[in-house]
Amino acid sequence: MARHLITSALPYINGIKHLGNMVGSMLPADVYSRYLRQRGHDVLYICATDEHGTPAELAAKEQGLPVDEFCAQAHDAQKAVYDGFALAFDYFGRSSSPENREITQHFARRLNENGFIEERAIRQVYSPVDGRFLPDRYVEGTCPHCGYDKARGDQCENCTRVLDPTDLINPRSAISGSTDLEIRETKHLFLLQSKLENEVREWVAKHDKDWPQLASSIAHKWLTEGLHDRAITRDLDWGVPVPADTWPELAAEGKVFYVWFDAPIEYIGATKEWSDQDPSTRDWKSWWYDVDTDVRYTEFMAKDNVPFHTVMFPATELGVREPWKKVDYVKAFNWLTYYGGKFSTSQKRGVFTDQALDILPADYWRYFLIANAPESDDSSFTWEHFTATVNKDLADTLGNFVNRVLSFSRKRFGDDVPAGGEPGEAEAKLGEQIAELLAEYEAQMEALQFRKAAAALRALWSAGNSYLEEKAPWLEIKTDKDGAALTLRTAMNLIHLYSVVSEPFIPATAKTMREAFALTEDTATWVTADEARALTAVPAGTPFTVPPVLFAKLTDEDLETYKERFGGTEA
Repeated sequence: MARHLITSALPYINGIKHLGNMVGSMLPADVYSRYLRQRGHDVLYICATDEHGTPAELAAKEQGLPVDEFCAQAHDAQKAVYDGFALAFDYFGRSSSPENREITQHFARRLNENGFIEERAIRQVYSPVDGRFLPDRYVEGTCPHCGYDKARGDQCENCTRVLDPTDLINPRSAISGSTDLEIRETKHLFLLQSKLENEVREWVAKHDKDWPQLASSIAHKWLTEGLHDRAITRDLDWGVPVPADTWPELAAEGKVFYVWFDAPIEYIGATKEWSDQDPSTRDWKSWWYDVDTDVRYTEFMAKDNVPFHTVMFPATELGVREPWKKVDYVKAFNWLTYYGGKFSTSQKRGVFTDQALDILPADYWRYFLIANAPESDDSSFTWEHFTATVNKDLADTLGNFVNRVLSFSRKRFGDDVPAGGEPGEAEAKLGEQIAELLAEYEAQMEALQFRKAAAALRALWSAGNSYLEEKAPWLEIKTDKDGAALTLRTAMNLIHLYSVVSEPFIPATAKTMREAFALTEDTATWVTADEARALTAVPAGTPFTVPPVLFAKLTDEDLETYKERFGGTEA
């Protein structure tokens, strides 16, 4: 089986993330990782908090905490939410780790040795009121391209255009709000991306047929506009310091590397963090160094992160001139909107992940988000859509099927799976249908088409309901008790099959379904086509229990409560 390295775009440290962040990187990566593990692959799923840069400093300042203390607390708070969503990271690290510092500085030294870093004097925004140079994100103003009045000095959140602080109209300090800004000279390190452009272009071209159109088109857009040399250091108190052995003057001035230089390197750093916890059995370099033919590397991210992962970080890796693993597949997502408008951390608009878990268990959110993932275009979260999906797919199609089958069987046949007669034409037809649907589900998961995979999973659940309606054991039992027993035994085997194949989407519910049957040697990790046709994993005589209601139906009163709390109108 293949080895799969999987990473999610690192969530910023400044606050709990909203549902758009969850579906744009971490949740689909978790679903895919779970699926691959079930199929027998060797999987390493890595993520971390992105702790450097302006957001961390500003958030710490707002809370009156030292930035390192703030980051430690925020990391733990984010990790608790991700645990609540059952994200099965192999390791969830921190970009402020010693490992990331070591590897980032190594990359910088190697780039310098190879002629791809240059020290330049530049003119930069200085705030006399704040008594400091302002890094890009410390400068806010109006975007010259789209007119958005809360654009940052590095990128416009609205139109995603990359900016320099001096591009902004009516710039102001994000620290004090002062518009009394000056332009002064300071020295910084520049990554000479222009010298690496042709290599990056050739590397991207190799993936044109493999990557989804969204990722490929964004990469080519950047390349068409041309790669510019980019400053990779900042005047900040918090970050990976410029190594004094290579740049003593800049180190003495307290320069640190730009967050977008060290953050992608943290994928490697976090893997080393994971390895350092158990170095006798874990080898981080076996995943990252000189392994191009051995490891398949898949990155998950929202579209605003695509340029950094398809152009900037590959340029860095190419310039190092060492055989570091580069991404094989970039799974990019569009935006999940809230009633047509943006989720916004700063404006507190939309549902945030901790709030979501306060309302309902994780599986409700996991299924809905993946079934409506913004893959081909943006998708909109509305409470009406959420309620309808939960009630139709989870409560009625899956939950009601499980409850009807197990409750009716216990009532008529006791607490063991009934025997009944031999499978007939209806069971053979069902087996073929389940095998076909399972193959479709597998194909969509392999292709990382999550909405289509969710549709195939839903179709598997629906097939059980159709079989139950066709056989109608509540009527069948009146004239053919063995026939009714066969129907229920077959349906129970469907429940077990659902428990196995639904695990990537709804792991807690899958576990509950599986534990309903007292199988002494239930070690199945997946279901083969032949097993799907036979439906014999749960033999007659197996004790079972009826679990609590798997998914509660949401009422009109629930809907109104959610809309009142979070807002529920078009933006």
